[in-house]
Amino acid sequence: MKHLADVDPEIASLIQQENVRQHEKLRLIPSENYASAAVLEATGSVLTNKYSEGYANKRYYEGQQIVDQVETLAIQRAKALFGSESANVQPYSGSPANLAVYYAFCRPGDPIMGLALDHGGHLTHGWGVSITGDFFTPIRYQLHPETHLIDYDMMRDLARKHRPKLIMAGATAYPRIIDFQAFADVAKEVDAVFCVDMAHIAGLVAGGAHPSPVPMAHVVTTTTHKTLRGPRGGMILMKKSHAKAVNKAVFPGLQGGPHNHTTAAIAVALKEASTDDFKAYARKIVENAKHLAECLKAKGFHLVSGGTDNHLILVDVSKRGVTGKPYAKAMDRAGLVANYNTVPFDPRPPMDPSGIRMGTPGATTRGMGKPEMEKLASWMDRVLANVENEDALEKIRLEVKELCAAFPAPGVVV
Repeated sequence: MKHLADVDPEIASLIQQENVRQHEKLRLIPSENYASAAVLEATGSVLTNKYSEGYANKRYYEGQQIVDQVETLAIQRAKALFGSESANVQPYSGSPANLAVYYAFCRPGDPIMGLALDHGGHLTHGWGVSITGDFFTPIRYQLHPETHLIDYDMMRDLARKHRPKLIMAGATAYPRIIDFQAFADVAKEVDAVFCVDMAHIAGLVAGGAHPSPVPMAHVVTTTTHKTLRGPRGGMILMKKSHAKAVNKAVFPGLQGGPHNHTTAAIAVALKEASTDDFKAYARKIVENAKHLAECLKAKGFHLVSGGTDNHLILVDVSKRGVTGKPYAKAMDRAGLVANYNTVPFDPRPPMDPSGIRMGTPGATTRGMGKPEMEKLASWMDRVLANVENEDALEKIRLEVKELCAAFPAPGVVV
């Protein structure tokens, strides 16, 4: 970063500190990962300089000879990788992608249905503090109180009663495979648009480690980072019959010029995701998550739904006498970076909930496997017994740092 260091040594120093942090600590937040050096190079390219309002071969500015090829390539790769009829790679991230879908098919006040935030859904699935819960009429299905799995009977009954214009499936804190066909059947019955937000599992779907919602859903939204390991961006996959409405909602409905440097990086990530190495990585994420879940249960941790089918584990640490926030902060001081999170039917407030949310994408990208998952479970157990013991937490941090040194993170330069 020679040029940056010359122009702005303060920012250069902070970025270098972040490099060190990402290298020395174990990334367990399930929505975070490590983009490859190739993705990072595309993100930081001269495509940052170009404005490209419109779509390929139908722009409002001149000088699009290269950008059109970049965006077309990204679209082609998205369609091929996920088996989608159409794709839009312009959304700035996952939340704008979801908002574009609502704008394409709904009007203010229309009923929309999604999984409740405190049961694992996302803010943009109709939660009250989001524009999606303010401009539309949210109908929220929940998890079953005993199994902590999606209550499909409740979802079906709510849909029949309220006749939502759009049904959203997908989650941000749900460790099990979603029955997309069950949602598709209900959407057909009540004549609703069926959208799946697969932001968390897109990489698993691309790698064949998780069932794909694309054949069943009218529209699928996703971020392009998380398990997909691309840049911070968004993408929408849809049937051809819905492409015109969705494209119009993205531009000119919600956005101006796309971020061409991000589009290029998305294209790179999609190419990487089409390889056999990526497929092995996707399978390994799930394998690591399941093994870690079993190791944690063996040490007395209480796992929501009893385990995981994907990349994510939700742990109710209140069962062990600690709440989520102080435990997550203690883990961070020990070099283990997760996030505190509500659990289903949580009696505690969101800013100091009962649980933590964690996952295996980052550790798997670094090349870690079952032996490292066993070490991680042991460290988490030790942290639990030493939440306020700084000496003990520092000892764990040094052990984590030593492990991370043996598994360098792609794209991180220290």
